[in-house]
Amino acid sequence: MLERKARDTWENAVLVKALAQPKSRERWLLVTSAWHMPRAIGVFRQAGFPVEPWPVDYRTAGLWDALRPFEAPADGLKRFDTALREWIGLAVYRASGRTSALFPGPS
Repeated sequence: MLERKARDTWENAVLVKALAQPKSRERWLLVTSAWHMPRAIGVFRQAGFPVEPWPVDYRTAGLWDALRPFEAPADGLKRFDTALREWIGLAVYRASGRTSALFPGPS
């Protein structure tokens, strides 16, 4: 089954819940990029779809990697752009009630 109508994370959570119709004893995994997981897990929780996070596509290999100098300024700007977009998304989703926490974590 594929959900193809969603335009954002909130619509994806609502539409996938309706498509999957999860039962109380079922285990559902939410697979998405590690950098997007906090917003995605918060949205799925708010939509009433209990899922377990399964982050993939890590952008760093730990603190040492996050603090290393970049080979080119554009590399750092790209990483900052990705982070800023998610931080803004978290703030907007929290303000609009699409997530119950500014930075959703493990439950």
